[in-house]
Amino acid sequence: MSNLLEQLNPQQREAVEQTAGPLLILAGAGSGKTRVITFRIAYLIEVQQVPPERILAVTFTNKAADQMKERVAQLLEDRVELRPGAPHVSTFHSFCVSVLRRHIDRLGYTRDFSIYDADDQQRLVKAAIQELGLGEQMTSPRAALAQISYTKNKSLSPAELYERAPNPMTERLASLYDRYEAKLRKANALDFDDLLLKTVELFAKASDVREQFNERFRYILVDEYQDTNRVQYGLIRHLTAAHSNLCVVGDEDQSIYRWRGADIQNILSFQKDYPGARLVRLEQNYRSTQRILDAATAVVSRNVARIGKTLVTDRSGGEKIGLFEAMDAEEEALWVAETIARALAAGREQSVAVLYRTNAQSRVFEEALRRQGVEYRLVGGFSFYARAEIRDALAYARLAINRRDDASFLRILNTPPRGIGDTTREALEETAKQNKLTLWEALEHEMTERRLPARALRALESFHTLIEDLNRDRELLKLGEFLKSILERTRYLEILRQENLPESQDRIENLQELVNAAREAEERGITLAELLDHAALVSDQDDYDERARVTLMTLHSAKGLEFHVVFLAGLEEGLFPHQLSLDDEAGIEEERRLCYVGMTRAKDRLVLSWARTRRSYGREAFEGTRASRFLSEVPEALLERLNLTMTGAKPRTTWDNAFNSTSSVEEFFRRRNANTRGFDREPPAARPGRNDRWKLGAKVRHSKYGVGTVIDFEGEGEDTKLTVSFPGYGKKKLVERFAALEKV
Repeated sequence: MSNLLEQLNPQQREAVEQTAGPLLILAGAGSGKTRVITFRIAYLIEVQQVPPERILAVTFTNKAADQMKERVAQLLEDRVELRPGAPHVSTFHSFCVSVLRRHIDRLGYTRDFSIYDADDQQRLVKAAIQELGLGEQMTSPRAALAQISYTKNKSLSPAELYERAPNPMTERLASLYDRYEAKLRKANALDFDDLLLKTVELFAKASDVREQFNERFRYILVDEYQDTNRVQYGLIRHLTAAHSNLCVVGDEDQSIYRWRGADIQNILSFQKDYPGARLVRLEQNYRSTQRILDAATAVVSRNVARIGKTLVTDRSGGEKIGLFEAMDAEEEALWVAETIARALAAGREQSVAVLYRTNAQSRVFEEALRRQGVEYRLVGGFSFYARAEIRDALAYARLAINRRDDASFLRILNTPPRGIGDTTREALEETAKQNKLTLWEALEHEMTERRLPARALRALESFHTLIEDLNRDRELLKLGEFLKSILERTRYLEILRQENLPESQDRIENLQELVNAAREAEERGITLAELLDHAALVSDQDDYDERARVTLMTLHSAKGLEFHVVFLAGLEEGLFPHQLSLDDEAGIEEERRLCYVGMTRAKDRLVLSWARTRRSYGREAFEGTRASRFLSEVPEALLERLNLTMTGAKPRTTWDNAFNSTSSVEEFFRRRNANTRGFDREPPAARPGRNDRWKLGAKVRHSKYGVGTVIDFEGEGEDTKLTVSFPGYGKKKLVERFAALEKV
């Protein structure tokens, strides 16, 4: 073992050898925390002669637990057999199952209890809602279940929630929570949260059981301590009631799961909770260059809620942090994609990650990379067009086009909920089967025959009217407006907003991004049918080549990973930091920690980017943005401002949106003057009463695109939105105050 300890730096070695009493290991990004945990377990077994079965190590994922077991076995060179329970290395939930399988009878359950998954839980909540008659007062079983789970993670019982209820809605949730719990108990079942809660309850009520586990596990190690919630905190307190041999490893600067119940105070208050606890800082980084570390530290050091550490590395210097300022989100994505494509074409063997704050941002990067022919891997979610809410919205469009599309019919018949239950759906399917009809024809048949209950018929008639209205909309509206109409007529966005959950916000942003995608497709002359075909082809490609060197993911998904090159995109106020955190100081600090996590994923090169304008949901034109505060927190000396340069023109599909040459613009004005129908244009002169600053056909110069021709404008003053044709680049929509155009 002595030769193994020589492989550790002084701080790592101190953390391994300090085995008695409470210990907090602050493990900075890339500082080798897994290495320290596994060396510590091996040290306890081989040097301290601690029986392996006396050691308990808990973490959050099975992958991390398996990795620990493998590394310990390698360190001990098979001199200690890692049979089950010796040492016990597992996730929190797996450990709790092992406890409850032996002792849950003390709580009135039998040991053969069932563990309900998410689908089981939702069915149970749905039944409870129906029994309580809350169908019109609860947003959805899924949303109600998420709220119940959040309440459980705060260790609140139904009675406690009811006592603290600030409004009738919370009182109803408490009643639903109580009924849900009763149903679980009747079924002799536990949900995922119960595995933790019932173990804590068991230790609190059965002191002999608690003492048994205190005696068995004399050394406790907890990984990712900054991610623990209050229930996990309580579990650890019970496990260490008879001794204080507790080692927790974590990084308060990487606490990014508050929305999931994680409590940063667990790590910040560790030394107060465990008097006499020692603190070891792991500050030697083995991943990034010093410039990357300095930039990340400069950002996160603005936080108040932290213990503090200073990361250093032997990789002094390194490239400066790139800063790219794009005109809009599409240009940002195209520049990133072209930069990646050039690097790959040059044969650089590098791993590359594109990180962003919300899932909705993946769409423009996916499309840009596909244009460049770059293979990529999407992590932390489905491909944009494969996400449930996107597929729902597009299913409405498909059914509006083709009533024979039974798959789309079934998908959206009761999505969002509109009171059409399984009985009604099964009746429609039976009618279709007996009469050899499509489901749409079966619906119309039942509307004529009037055999179903009045309530079911009303719901079906409402659905029928909705689809007919959407069919008319698709004939009258532009592509972007039609997608927006779907979301409005179905109340999809309205219902998600009522849920008021972080994941609901993600779904809202995804749907809004779908409208943006439709507007961009519309500008390229793509029809609704072509858009649907494109989405169908993309959604079939969920499994990207694992060998792809380019990875797309949200910042939350990137935690624990590393890449040679990282592009951190969308650094704008309201996007990152997210708008939901702008009025909450604790929320801003978590967003800043999230930025730190993203920056420290980079080994060799870090590029930050933002867009001066971004298309807002429901608006034809782009709106100006403000650079994220996090950009200003990076010292100027560490930044390299990248020029706004692009190579090549974006692909165009039809004449109407090409505008890639002077002759195209001339042809546009010739056709426009010859036939104004469909263009809604005046002659190429000043528009009376609208704007005397610009004329159609005027020549302007842009710093990036060169000289172009004004082919449309709207608004007044510096807020004027101009459509300009630039040879080689095509049609661009620009806001005067941001575009810095020069009249030629």
